[in-house]
Amino acid sequence: MALAMEIIKKDHFNYKIVTQFAVATVIWGIVGMLVGVVLAAQLIWPEITFNVPWLSYGRLRPLHTNAVIFAFGGCALFATSYYIVQRTCQARLFCQSLATFTFWGWQVVIVAAAITLPLGISSSKEYAELEWPIDILITIVWVAYAIVFFGTIIQRKTKHIYVSNWFFGAYILTIAMLHIVNNIAMPAGLWKSYSAYAGVQDAMIQWWYGHNAVGFFLTTSFLGMMYYFIPKQAERPIYSYRLSIVHFWALNFTYMWAGPHHLQYTSLPDWTQSLGMVFSLILLAPSWGGMINGIMTLSGAWHKLRTDPILKFLVVALSFYGMSTFEGSMMSIKTVNSLSHYTDWTIGHVHSGALGWVAMITIGSLYYLFPRLVGKKDMYSIRWIEIHFWIATIGVVLYISAMWIAGVMQGLMWRAFEVDGTLTYSFVESVKATYPFYVIRLLGGFCYLGGMLLMAYNVFKTLYGQQVIEPAIPNFQSI
Repeated sequence: MALAMEIIKKDHFNYKIVTQFAVATVIWGIVGMLVGVVLAAQLIWPEITFNVPWLSYGRLRPLHTNAVIFAFGGCALFATSYYIVQRTCQARLFCQSLATFTFWGWQVVIVAAAITLPLGISSSKEYAELEWPIDILITIVWVAYAIVFFGTIIQRKTKHIYVSNWFFGAYILTIAMLHIVNNIAMPAGLWKSYSAYAGVQDAMIQWWYGHNAVGFFLTTSFLGMMYYFIPKQAERPIYSYRLSIVHFWALNFTYMWAGPHHLQYTSLPDWTQSLGMVFSLILLAPSWGGMINGIMTLSGAWHKLRTDPILKFLVVALSFYGMSTFEGSMMSIKTVNSLSHYTDWTIGHVHSGALGWVAMITIGSLYYLFPRLVGKKDMYSIRWIEIHFWIATIGVVLYISAMWIAGVMQGLMWRAFEVDGTLTYSFVESVKATYPFYVIRLLGGFCYLGGMLLMAYNVFKTLYGQQVIEPAIPNFQSI
């Protein structure tokens, strides 16, 4: 009966666009993480790409960040927001042709980035490297996305607007504002422009954008996923709906002002640095409120974690979310920042959020989505999901542990002085000491990439094959 209802709803809703974005998420995830593995290998063997200019570290690095954030993460957000807004509003997507345009327009943006960045065409702004013609296309696609999303909410059949849609709506509006303000520039040719800002003002605007790209594109939006897929997979209501609304308003207000913590000990005015630090510490409260709300949703359903690998992905993602937000708040404190800044500790922090929170909540959500998009009961192989979970978990732990240790070591070596005031260690010595940890990081990256390849095959078999019959996972508590 439940499967029959899903088939009926599949015909009622626009699942084609959701499926397209979901499949693109897996493909671009593999591409982005493969580039990340190549970059990790370059830090161990610098000539592994044969000194080809467009494969150099400086050109591949922005390609990696854009592929993982905007290709992998962006497609995941399009897919899940389109799915959730239809289901919670009980309405088909507004303007089907415009929804289709958002898919193909976004893919053109991704391909344009994949071509221009290795060629060295870049604005040199963190997370905003794409030049002005691509920025204009992004704006057009994003406006179309907003029309489709909010148009669906306007024509909803339900009186209530579910909390996930609040989070998605906030991220859509805020990213539009951030993108436009940060990318105001004067074109000086087809693929060259100059920022409207200069000096410390440019840095301030850039990190107002940069941190809120993390805050809204990689946090607020994915919390929209969390508030839908964890209750659905656990088959439990949200622990506290009131807390989810408090979480929404507190998080979105506080996040907007935390950007200056990226500019500690720079020429930015000291009061601005301190203000960024204060808001970063305040940010811990709503962040952990959301994490606790998600985890406590499993009250009465904890036993499902023994046999449900999708739920494992979702809950471990929440755990990494809580850990990463705590770490970020601590790293904003000036005394801690003086040790951590410019070190691989920051890289470890970024990837605990990107791989542990963003990627894992995405993977768990996609494993929930794919069978329902094609009218099947489950993924092709539940056991492969279990294997993927452990490969990914081991990979991310290896990665971030190596970078934490390397980062603290680098910070301590750089601030070590002899009694006569000279440096105890040269910079080259700190690089040499970091080498073993780069090897561990590469191993962790290989694990995560391997898990994504396994997922891709599982998805392919789910879409085009029959579900494999597997032996039941033993309930060790009853043995």
